Amino acid sequence: MSKTTNKYSPEVHERAVRMVLDNAGQHESRWAAILSVSAKIGCAPQTLNDWVKKAEVDRGERAGVTTEMAERLKALERENRELRQANEILRKASAYFAQAELDRRPKS
Repeated sequence: MSKTTNKYSPEVHERAVRMVLDNAGQHESRWAAILSVSAKIGCAPQTLNDWVKKAEVDRGERAGVTTEMAERLKALERENRELRQANEILRKASAYFAQAELDRRPKS
């Protein structure tokens, strides 16, 4: 899994999205607005388009998983993975100590 660095701050994201949404009427299409704004801030048009779509999802204007829910799901999946690992360790430790107890008992 590769980690990408965010080249643009959250403020730049918000401002660029706001510029697209506020100035969409001044362009013949939303894509034209995205092209214009992306050239001004120096990002790829598809990146800005993704930001706009995500902002619409977060505002409830478009169907999809909100940023907040995605972060919550990611945290729950991480917690679930950690709990499964802890359970596996406890299961192995329990089996080890149970076997040690059986080996320690005198044979009759």
